Amino acid sequence: MAKYLISFPSAAMVIPDGEFEAVSRDAHAVIEEAKLAGVYVFGGGIDESVPPVLVAADGTAAEGGYPWAPTLDGGFCVLEIATRDDAIVWAARIAKACRCDQELRVFQFDPAS
Repeated sequence: MAKYLISFPSAAMVIPDGEFEAVSRDAHAVIEEAKLAGVYVFGGGIDESVPPVLVAADGTAAEGGYPWAPTLDGGFCVLEIATRDDAIVWAARIAKACRCDQELRVFQFDPAS
């Protein structure tokens, strides 16, 4: 079994007027289905009201993330699934519920972590 990150940036989630409640309901429903199926690990969203802090190896901290990297924002969930094809099915279900494309990535297993 592998763990898959299913995510979207904030800009991808463009909800038509009057559909926010339906999107919220549908997104929570598919996550509840993942929990019932035993594949849900965790999920949430980046709190965009709190700016990132870049912490250097020497312990110094500076406001902001990597200046050369795209902004990390939006929502995500991690599911533990047997196959990539099954992960694609779950990502499609989440995409349909959220009304936006989802990016699927696999975590590399590190037994020491």
